[in-house]
Amino acid sequence: MSRMPVILAAILTVAMGLTVRGLWDGPVPKYAGDALYTVLIYTLVVLALPRIRPIVAASVAAGVSWIVEFAQLWEIPEVLRPVLGSTFNVPDLLWYVVGAGCAWAAHTRWLRRHPTP
Repeated sequence: MSRMPVILAAILTVAMGLTVRGLWDGPVPKYAGDALYTVLIYTLVVLALPRIRPIVAASVAAGVSWIVEFAQLWEIPEVLRPVLGSTFNVPDLLWYVVGAGCAWAAHTRWLRRHPTP
């Protein structure tokens, strides 16, 4: 897979996250942010490993998100809290899977429409 669509997907993901946070308050931007966090991890995995299968990329992205969430049960250094968070929240685990599933579906659809030679 070409890296340019992946880079554009990562930029779009960050833009969507900032837009959602800027437009709404309450649980909508929080849980959308959780899902988009996992989508961003997914894009970074695909950027690093362009030939990775979508299901593997989704599993890695969800797994990394879950590891970060469970790490919040212990002390996160102050400098890492903006990226890794600081408070464990069980519903976040579901939204990470939602993000991974959406990224998997989009990636699978892209590959079907743009087969590599």
